[in-house]
Amino acid sequence: MQAWLESIHARARSRLGSGRVASYIPALAEQDPERLGIAVCTNDGTLYAAGDAETPFSIQSIAKVLLLTLALRTHGEALWQRVGLNPSGMPFNSLAQLEAERGKPRNPFINAGAIVVTDRLVSAFATPDKHLQDVARRLAGNARILIDDEVLDSEWQHRSRNAAMAYLMKAFGNLDNDVDEVLRTYFSCCALAMSCTDLAVAMNFLAADGEARAMGERFVSPGLTRRINAIMATCGMYDAAGDFAYRVGLPAKSGVGGGIVAVVPGRMTVCAWSPALDDNGNSVAAQYALELFAEELDPAGISVPRG
Repeated sequence: MQAWLESIHARARSRLGSGRVASYIPALAEQDPERLGIAVCTNDGTLYAAGDAETPFSIQSIAKVLLLTLALRTHGEALWQRVGLNPSGMPFNSLAQLEAERGKPRNPFINAGAIVVTDRLVSAFATPDKHLQDVARRLAGNARILIDDEVLDSEWQHRSRNAAMAYLMKAFGNLDNDVDEVLRTYFSCCALAMSCTDLAVAMNFLAADGEARAMGERFVSPGLTRRINAIMATCGMYDAAGDFAYRVGLPAKSGVGGGIVAVVPGRMTVCAWSPALDDNGNSVAAQYALELFAEELDPAGISVPRG
């Protein structure tokens, strides 16, 4: 698999130069658009990596998967009284849809939905951002994972639209805690810096029926794993979820830091990262790497690609 992964990395580099690095969070605008990494973690714990797979980057909306998982572990099915389960069909930071639907976000992977999920964690934990950081470290087996303070401060200084969504939900009674406290926690979680290898290992519980190998324990139930994967498949790639599902066919979650995590249920997780994004906010080169990965992955075995 190592040689195959290096081949995918080499071919995906042809997409470097396309897209633009996210600029609405100034700290992200400083990323090098020529970076590209990819890592795979199989369910037996074997790790493969190519390119810039060890370089930490801001995970941004990939954190929404961890936020959702922790909220479901804490609050169970009652969470769905606060947030929906369906694709939005609107930009991930839409205020119009939130107003029309009386403050209940369409799903937990748009910004409003993740803010509601964060509010539930603020109610449950004294320091929810530090709790999520600790969970990420344990899932990845890497105690050096940190919240990037520069990215956090940059997001905080440019929080107006997220604050507007939070206050709108507060007005509809769908946010219990102080808006600034919820937003600060949300931005802290999005500002986690992790590498492709970190994320491939950390998210492997989604491929392994909830078993977290680095933790040495079952993190969530098999049923909850399937449900989280289903939401990733329908809502995980912003407005391009349907297109990605057709081309790649794997549950996935992207972030505007350029990372994408995808799950091959029962077999492995893969994370690709490259900072330059398309118009939907998804990494151009990382998407192409995952498309090649899915096209060539042998359906009958873990380590032998077709061709």
